[in-house]
Amino acid sequence: MKSQIHREITPLQGSDCFLIFDRERNAFTFPIHFHPEFEITYIQNAKGGKRIIGDHIGEIREKELVIVGPNLYHGWDNYKNTGKELLHEITIQFPKELFDENILKRNMLKPIRELLNDASRGVLFSDETIKMVEPKLLALSQKRGFDSYLEFQSLLYDLAISRDQQTLTNMSFQRQSDFHNSERIERIYKYVQENYHKKLKLEDAAKLTNMTVISFSRLIKQRTGKSFVDFVIEIRLGMATQLLIETDKSIAEVCFDCGFNNISNFNRIFKKRQDCTPSEFRTNFNGTRNVF
Repeated sequence: MKSQIHREITPLQGSDCFLIFDRERNAFTFPIHFHPEFEITYIQNAKGGKRIIGDHIGEIREKELVIVGPNLYHGWDNYKNTGKELLHEITIQFPKELFDENILKRNMLKPIRELLNDASRGVLFSDETIKMVEPKLLALSQKRGFDSYLEFQSLLYDLAISRDQQTLTNMSFQRQSDFHNSERIERIYKYVQENYHKKLKLEDAAKLTNMTVISFSRLIKQRTGKSFVDFVIEIRLGMATQLLIETDKSIAEVCFDCGFNNISNFNRIFKKRQDCTPSEFRTNFNGTRNVF
């Protein structure tokens, strides 16, 4: 199945700041793909279509606005969209090198730094945000030179400070580890990633960070919004969805490879978190190959 995911070679050259594609078409035709650049995608007239971002699959509203980070799988499928109106797409691609890490550490750029970090999991913006930034999006492709760069920076900042952003993928699905909450959290995240297929105990994790169980549990909750158990489950689910997408392993193999102790428990947890069974998830993802 891995061969069905396309590595896109974008037209961006080393001296470019960003690229804009503004187009209308009858239907979605491009396969699920990934590339090393960030991408902002705006879509109009695609209600009922399907959005695929990493291990997330969702239905498109009347208007769609998403940012995805480097090497994160993404694509759109026609699904229930009737195609009565032309799809309007605006795609903005820009390299991660556009923002120097030392510059992003400046206080004024903190919202953009956080947005780019969150983009590694895909971010869906609200209808209110779309309404706010739509004029800039529509005007951006008409601007030239430095004016276009200033307008792009303004757009990115508006997105960064917008409310009701929704991250889309499980945190372990991101293809590059961009987990910068704290040194201790990075350490425990690496520990869980390396040992998710084993039985993991709260006490052992706390010992790894030289903390009491109570203090460790409080830290995990503060930094991730989850208990340690839920933190481990999310990483295991991220690994499971990746195996379901990239391999032909059976559901049972995926279950035990990812540290779940039995198939029924795996199916129950997966359906609760993903709103579908592992088999349904794989079938839904397979169906996106019709995007070609």
